[in-house]
Amino acid sequence: MADLTTHFIGIKSPNPFWLASAPPTDKEYNVVRALAAGWGGVVWKTVGEDPPIVNVNGPRYATLWSQDRRVIGFNNIELISDRPLKTNLDEMRRVKRAWPDRAIIASLMVPCTEEAWKNILPQVEDTGCDGVELNFGCPHGMSERGMGSAVGQVPEYIQMVAAWCKQYSKLPVIVKLTPNITDIRYPARAAKKGGADAVSLINTINSIMGVDLDRMVMNPVTDGKGSHGGYCGYAVKPIALNMVGEIARDPETHGLPISGIGGITTWKDAAEFIALGAGTVQVCTAAMVYGFKIIQDLTDGLSNFMDEKGYKSIADFQGKAVGSVVNWQALNLNHIEKAVIEQDLCIQCGRCHVVCEDTSHQAIVAKVNGKRHFEVMEEECVGCNLCVSICPVPQCITMRALKPGEVDKRTGVKVTGQYANWTTHPNNPMREAAK
Repeated sequence: MADLTTHFIGIKSPNPFWLASAPPTDKEYNVVRALAAGWGGVVWKTVGEDPPIVNVNGPRYATLWSQDRRVIGFNNIELISDRPLKTNLDEMRRVKRAWPDRAIIASLMVPCTEEAWKNILPQVEDTGCDGVELNFGCPHGMSERGMGSAVGQVPEYIQMVAAWCKQYSKLPVIVKLTPNITDIRYPARAAKKGGADAVSLINTINSIMGVDLDRMVMNPVTDGKGSHGGYCGYAVKPIALNMVGEIARDPETHGLPISGIGGITTWKDAAEFIALGAGTVQVCTAAMVYGFKIIQDLTDGLSNFMDEKGYKSIADFQGKAVGSVVNWQALNLNHIEKAVIEQDLCIQCGRCHVVCEDTSHQAIVAKVNGKRHFEVMEEECVGCNLCVSICPVPQCITMRALKPGEVDKRTGVKVTGQYANWTTHPNNPMREAAK
């Protein structure tokens, strides 16, 4: 069987699945239940200075539902731990001693002063935890106090605080990055320059989930007023994957360990993050929706996938997809694909025809000779893949790549391998400059 054991910046865990810093890791009771269920590690809910902050005593979450009432995403306005620092540290110490084989990471957030970080780090290190995660991502509540994403949006601050943490602690330092920024590479570069051992991403996205149109108030609401919160869950996965991939392929952060976060719900989601460079993955929303026992599905699924592909360890496929992510200019414009409808599978719903006719390239014709029948006109198809995306029957519509020597009926151009990418393509007006 595949070995799921993970070695991440010197921290060993029996599998790469860690619970993210969030309500599921708020206290000893929750954490012990998670570890007993089989999670490889936890990032303790973010702790800060005393006196503790005060959370709202009312709705903290708003939900984005799919049409069949599955949770797609959460919005939350909960802040960091509202329990005394000593209480959290004492519980952290007990848990680590009871579960020495699991990764226990302390998430920290204090004011952006050297003295504040110098003060809290020795206390955290004394718990015996395996590392610290610097919460530079929280987009609400704490950011208005000059912490969280207020720090994470300023690369100079990230570098400065990371350097302090490396100076005043021997623990591995993970910098948790905010997605509420134009280019994720700059804060990642700053973390590396500051000496951080790894980055984790993404934290939640600034959001308002919706508006109650009867009461004319946003959701969630506290005594008639609401505040923007952090968006997470399955719907943010594409954003998170992109940012993980950007850091993994950036020459300036190449080799910087990554803990992937954002919408991980199934083993397949986790495998995608690992393939794009993540060494561990962190889960929150899925645990809040389905409970801690989903870890069995996650580990079994990942193990079965690795057995099927012949991967003996996480390292065997970590980062294998990074090379496939390139800038647009490096795409091969001489590669041509066309949609093909498998008539034996077609249920004649006509959705492909409607969307192509209305919103795309009018490449699917509807023939009615006693019954509905849909075909792709190759001379009009640009290979956009829209029909594949909306077809309700798996594998009914697929894409076929034209082989070298075939003629594209749409353009009359014979397919060759002459031009490797857009940089050298003769139709590129910036071809000389691009070289």
